[in-house]
Amino acid sequence: METFDAVRTVLAVRTYQDTPVPPEIVRRIVEAGRLTASSMNGQPWHFVVVEDRETLRRLGTLARSGPYVAQAPLAIVVVIEKTRFAVSDASRAIQSMILTAWSDGIGSNWVGFLGMTEVKGLLGIPEDLDVLAIVPFGYPVRAVGRGTKQRRPLAEVAHRGRFGQPLA
Repeated sequence: METFDAVRTVLAVRTYQDTPVPPEIVRRIVEAGRLTASSMNGQPWHFVVVEDRETLRRLGTLARSGPYVAQAPLAIVVVIEKTRFAVSDASRAIQSMILTAWSDGIGSNWVGFLGMTEVKGLLGIPEDLDVLAIVPFGYPVRAVGRGTKQRRPLAEVAHRGRFGQPLA
């Protein structure tokens, strides 16, 4: 899938088939995160790949905004160092992983945003690091309509030169 098509069509997926994600695709998804650009090449991230059914179930109980993590065949817990650009850099890495997965027909969604201290204990994450997010991945249960996003028109959000001047 072409990059712009992935951006144009990616949608949040919250229900997954019980089909495992093949190891080569898991590796590609993680590589997409690792290869993402970061401020001053700091790379302030770690990716914990979780495929164990019981651990996924427990993550689902800890993720208040995404209990559906428990049903996914795969989740990547994104851990960050406590540095100035870590949230921004790791957010970029998450989007790279989501788009890479989508291009292979695998859906995902961002779950949580910092403050997931119980996840640290579950996965043995050192105290000096933070859990930014849990990103579940899997093949969607239902066919997902591609490109049917409801977004504000470009003329409402894009400006040329200064705010209020239409890009058109």
